[in-house]
Parts: sequence; C-alpha cells; structure tokens
Amino acid sequence: MQTFQNVPPLKNFVRLAGTNAQIEDELGPLAALLGTWKGSNGWNLVAVPNGAEGFLLLIQNYTETINFTAVSAPVPNRGGTVEQMVGAVLYDLTVTDNLTGGVLHVENGMWLNLAHIEPQQVEALEALPPPAQTIARQASIPHGDAVLVLGNTFTSQGVPPIPDNDSTPLAGPDVPLGYLDQYLQAQTKFPDFDVKNPNATLRKALSNQEIGKVTTFVLDSSSLLNIPFTTQHVNPNNFTTIFWVEEVTADNTNFLQLQYTQQTNFNFLPRFGEPGLIMWPHININTLVKQ
Repeated sequence: MQTFQNVPPLKNFVRLAGTNAQIEDELGPLAALLGTWKGSNGWNLVAVPNGAEGFLLLIQNYTETINFTAVSAPVPNRGGTVEQMVGAVLYDLTVTDNLTGGVLHVENGMWLNLAHIEPQQVEALEALPPPAQTIARQASIPHGDAVLVLGNTFTSQGVPPIPDNDSTPLAGPDVPLGYLDQYLQAQTKFPDFDVKNPNATLRKALSNQEIGKVTTFVLDSSSLLNIPFTTQHVNPNNFTTIFWVEEVTADNTNFLQLQYTQQTNFNFLPRFGEPGLIMWPHININTLVKQ
C-alpha cells in the first residue's frame, strides 16, 4: 500500500489527492469499476401488490448507464491505536425502459475499499490484517430506501461461475393451482429472458465470448432502511448482489464488460398453509460494456 502523507494533528488536517497510481492503489479491486459503462440488455423482474388481484408481475427490458468516479484521497476512520484508510468510488446510474424510453430507475451511492487498516503510529511499517469483509456498497434510491451491503472480491481466469437464481415466490406449501400463472405467461411474452432463472440470461451473453481475467464482487445486506410506506406494503428486508468485471475478446475485439445480478426480497400477502408473508424476489440483471 502506498501512503499519501503523514497524518498531521487534526486541527491542521488537510486531505491531499494522490497521483492516479496512488488512487488506484487505495481503491484496490474497486479500481476495475472506474469509468462509464452502458448496456441495453438489462432485465427487471418484480412483483408488486395489486389490490383484489393480489399481485402484478412486472418485467421490463432496459438500457442502463453507470458512471464510477474515484474519490481522489482516502478517508481515515480513526480507531485510537489503528486507522482504516477507506478508498471510495462514487457512482450514479440511470435505467430507461427499452419499450417506452421512460426512466425506470435512478440511483447513487459509493463503493468502499475497507481492506487498508494500519497502526496509527507512523513508525509502524506493516499494515494489520484486513477485516473479514473488505468491500462495501452504499446505495440510495428514490423509492425511499437506503442500502448498505458488505462483502469480498476475488479474481479468476475464464468464464466466471455465474450461479443459478430462482424468481419463484416462496408462497408456502399450499399454493392454489394457477396462483403463479403470471410467471409462466411471462416466459412466453419474453422469450429472450429466462424468467425462472434470470442468471441464465447472463450466462447466455458469454456464450460466444473468450473471457480472460475476471474481478468478482460478492456482497450481502448488512442494513436496509425504508420509509414507512415501503415497509408497510412490501417490507424489503434483504439485498444481495454479485458484480463481474470481465476482460473479453469477441469478433477480434478486446473490451471490458460488466455483468451483475442483484436481488431484493419483498414481503407481502399471507403465505398459504403456514404463517408469515410471501417472499417475492425482485431481480435485476444486466451486461454492460465500458465506453
């Protein structure tokens, strides 16, 4: 790890920007995210409350632009005898519906590199072991939700093992026949999207590509905060996400590609045959290319 400066007394503290190399060192694996990414094969799958009909399944094909920008100096978290120098990446994204051109979603937040923990005495040369979870993502969205997820990252070579996922609601042991027919009907309406297993759509995007180095980010929810209306009607209580930054060769062209999958669990309507509420997976996936 490169050090930007010796830390002066707090009353005189000035946080100086480093060189590009120093900034990337502080960001660690998050440096792979930097830049602008765009993809037009995103998919949004979400069930929402729908009065006497129970629920309505919405599926939308979308275009997305994500901008990642480095914070130019690390942010110190002071712990008395140790300090954590947090490398941060600002991001903002916009999602538009491919059918209508309307805006579906906007979001901003930060990704944080939490791995750099050092003794506070500048004479100490060796950094301390990193925490169990070395990255974080903070997000805020205009539905009235704020998310903090923690996780880790690793690198690999070749096609990443994108896991299966399942959009089927957890509705209990006695689900009435035909209750979830909207999911079956959606598969006919959207043949290019695997409704039951959305991540299979991500794997399909890799089928004619040669994949080199891959940086994988795996994060799970630590905290979700929701406005009262959202809590009352759908109660989002868990968020998970995986990002893959891939070095790709296809059609004699080399480029960088970003894929992600994320799921937010909604909870509404009584389960069938047991207490509790039905858990409805809200899933988003996309494949984007660095511009």
